[in-house]
Amino acid sequence: MALIVQKYGGTSVKDLDRIRSVAQRIKNAHDEGHRVVVVVSARGGVTNRLIADAKALHPEPDDREMDVLLTIGEQETIALTTIALHAIGVPAVSRTGGQAGIFTDAVHTKARIVEIRGGDLREQLNGGKVVILAGFQGINANGHVTTLGRGGSDLSAIAIAAALKADLCQIFTDVDGVYTADPRIVPEARKIPEIKYEEMLELASLGSKVMQSRAVEFANKYGVVFEVRSSYNDNPGTIVKAQTTLEDVLVRGVACDKNQTKVVVSDIPDQPGAAAQIFRSLAEAQVNVDMIVQNVGRQGIANLTFTVPADDAYKAERAVSRCLDSLGAGKVSLTDRIAKVSIVGVGMQSHSGVASRMFTTLAEHGINIQMISTSEIKISVAISLDSADDAVRVLHRAFALDQ
Repeated sequence: MALIVQKYGGTSVKDLDRIRSVAQRIKNAHDEGHRVVVVVSARGGVTNRLIADAKALHPEPDDREMDVLLTIGEQETIALTTIALHAIGVPAVSRTGGQAGIFTDAVHTKARIVEIRGGDLREQLNGGKVVILAGFQGINANGHVTTLGRGGSDLSAIAIAAALKADLCQIFTDVDGVYTADPRIVPEARKIPEIKYEEMLELASLGSKVMQSRAVEFANKYGVVFEVRSSYNDNPGTIVKAQTTLEDVLVRGVACDKNQTKVVVSDIPDQPGAAAQIFRSLAEAQVNVDMIVQNVGRQGIANLTFTVPADDAYKAERAVSRCLDSLGAGKVSLTDRIAKVSIVGVGMQSHSGVASRMFTTLAEHGINIQMISTSEIKISVAISLDSADDAVRVLHRAFALDQ
C-alpha cells in the first residue's frame, strides 16, 4: 500500500463532468488500497475571472485582499471534488492549505513555504479517507491566508509529497507530459520520457507552462521524483528526477515566454551604485528581474534595460520611478510586445557551437535579437512578440528535436 499524492490542474477540473472523471481516477487508486492525497487547483477560468472582477473595482487591488479572494477558487474545487467522491462511495474529506499546516512567510500573492506541519492529514489517511487539499494557498504566522503565485498548486503537491514522504507524486494536467516544445506551436514536438530536474527547472522558468518553476526547485532540493501526465488518458507521462537513463542530448527542448515586459531605464547617472539602487528597489518590491543589459556610459549618462514578468510591469515601473527620484535623474519606459525564446539542454556544458547555430538560425529567418542571457544549460533571447512562434519552430528544426 503506497502513499500517493496526485495534483489536478484547472483544466482537469474545469466542469462537473471533469470533476466526476477525476473522482473516478481517485477512486481507482483508493480501491487498490493506496492512501491518497489529492491537491486541486481552481477550476479553469475561475482565477482569471476573480482577478478581472477585482481590477474592475480597483486598478491595483491590495495584495492581501487578492489572496483572500483568489483562495476561493481552490476551496470551491476541494468541496466539489469531495462531494463527487462521496457520490461514488469513497470516504473523503477536504482541507484548506491552512488546515493542512502549510505555513508561509508574510509576502502576499507570492508567499514562500516556511514549514509544513501537516495538520490532521496523516490521521485522516490512516482512517481510510482520501484527503482533498486546496493547492496554491497557505497561512502565515499571523493567521492570514496567503497564496503561492501562479501555478502554486504544483508547489503545494510537491511540498506535501516531501512532507509526507510520499511513495509517488503525480502531476495531472491536460497534456501527456513534457514535450520538446509546445505542441500547439510545433505539431512535430515529441514527448520526453525522462528529464533531469535542472532541465525541467529551466524549461519551467523560461515559459513552459507544464510546471511551476518553484515546484521543480523544491522537488530538486528534497529529492521528490514526480511524473507529469494527462488526466484525460492513461498514457505514461514524463518522469522528472535527478538522473535519467537517457543520454545528455545537446538540446532537450525549446521554451517560449510571451508574458514578458521590457523595462528601459535611460539617462541615469553613470556612477557606482546607480544600478545597485535600482535593483534594490525592485527587490524590495518583490519584482523578479530576468535579462539585463547595460550600455557603456557616455558623458556621464548610461542606459539600463531588463525584462520582468508582464504581471509585475507596473510594479517595476513604480519601483524604478521612486529610485530615479532619489537619484535625481533618469526616466523609465515599458515595452510589452516582446517574447523570450530559449533552448535548454545539459549537453550544452560539453559541446561548443550551440549559440552560433541558434543565432545563425534566427538570422536566416529574419528574426532580430534584442537581448541575450545564458547559463550553463540554456540560452535565451528577447525578440519581437510577433516572431515568437516562428522562432520556436525554426529552432526546433535546427536542433533536430523532431527526430
